[in-house]
Amino acid sequence: MEAEATPFVEHLELKPVEDFFPSNTPFLAFSGAHGKTKVTVITMGKDTVYETGVDNVGTVPASLATYLAVEKIKTMNDGNDLVDLILNAGTCGGFNRMGGAIGDVYLTSGVANHDRRIAIPGFTEYGHGKIASDIDPTNMAKELGFKTGIASTSNSLDKTDTCDEIMKDHNASVKDMEAAAIAYIAKMQNLPYMGVKVITDIVDGGRPSQDEFFENLASAAKSLQSALPKVMDYLCDEKRVNGEL
Repeated sequence: MEAEATPFVEHLELKPVEDFFPSNTPFLAFSGAHGKTKVTVITMGKDTVYETGVDNVGTVPASLATYLAVEKIKTMNDGNDLVDLILNAGTCGGFNRMGGAIGDVYLTSGVANHDRRIAIPGFTEYGHGKIASDIDPTNMAKELGFKTGIASTSNSLDKTDTCDEIMKDHNASVKDMEAAAIAYIAKMQNLPYMGVKVITDIVDGGRPSQDEFFENLASAAKSLQSALPKVMDYLCDEKRVNGEL
């Protein structure tokens, strides 16, 4: 969402990239550098299909925008696949039962879906769509003071009792609306994936998710602004990449 990305984009002084996405899509791209690392941030833009003008959210725009972005970067680099990592940065719901609190930063150890219920032999596993993160975030989380856990995805802000049971089965620490879709594209493209999520609302806390979300969105976006450079510094440290740390 725009509100999630803007503080980070402004903090790194990233610039809009014209014609990055096809003109008939609403997606936006911003590019620049953080140290020696080239960074491209994409957002889903505003809805034009249903003519609501709200932020595009959910798995469909997330997966499409991710795929188009990877393909575009390939064409910008003469077909060379220069995407080293896909980071899914955004807000999420957390759980009291998993020790989550408003403002906590989570590095995802894996993803799954909790709303793709397909009661046909062989399709249950497909529906759940479990994918482990390519980067084990354990040591990074300890060093940076963050938490780790599985992100479970659906296309709804709220949940049903059945969704909750599935999330318990997933051992999910956070709940969002795009992680599993972006991880799916990353897996398809054979690219590393990890999520960086900040809790805006407590799913099992008794308050409506939408109320807590709006109360805490601005502060969560600022937390992302602070957390993302730290994550990138950790992942792109030359000594660590070269196995010297």
